[in-house]
Amino acid sequence: MCQTCLSWYARCVAPYLVHAGCSAGAFARMRRRVIPRAKGIVVEVGFGSGLNLPYYDPAKVEWLIGVDPDGTMLGLAGPRSRALPFRVECLRASGESLPLADGLADTVVVTYAFCTIPDPEAALGEIRRILKPTGQLIFIEHGQAEGKWCRSWQRRLNELWGRLAGGCHLDRDPLSLIRAAGFSLTEQQHGRFALPFWQLGSHHAGIAAPPAAA
Repeated sequence: MCQTCLSWYARCVAPYLVHAGCSAGAFARMRRRVIPRAKGIVVEVGFGSGLNLPYYDPAKVEWLIGVDPDGTMLGLAGPRSRALPFRVECLRASGESLPLADGLADTVVVTYAFCTIPDPEAALGEIRRILKPTGQLIFIEHGQAEGKWCRSWQRRLNELWGRLAGGCHLDRDPLSLIRAAGFSLTEQQHGRFALPFWQLGSHHAGIAAPPAAA
């Protein structure tokens, strides 16, 4: 596919496909389990089209800052954001360079974004920087499959899948990335994706504490 076509697809098609796919029941069930745990000043990295918004607890959230580099996705999130009873601010920025002050956030939320962020290690460094020492990272991610057969297919599909799904990598290991960044995993949930999302591999959710609070 030519570069012009790829650019058009990335702007005009991929955001809507990702929004539709990530609205499926498997994703919604995991969001329902952990997103209500967010509290205080919340920064959501990889805000996308705002699919987490219905699951935040208005009694716990003071201010939500949604960060995403994709203007189309943020546009999809706009109507949902304006309907909430707490303050919501959307910023167009990358996870690797968050335009936020040190120690601002009580909670950072990342859902299905470490697979897409070009430099997840740098993004985790930024998350550490903006979290308060007593803060928490809430995450939901997919990643490297447990079975060899599925892992093999993830490697084969990875390049094509990335082009179709907004740069998503099928075979990253989110738990290893989080640990390597110095976070302590305090809660974990694991599962597997059923059809038609088998290629996404393992399904992880949990809460992690930054090094100062570990």
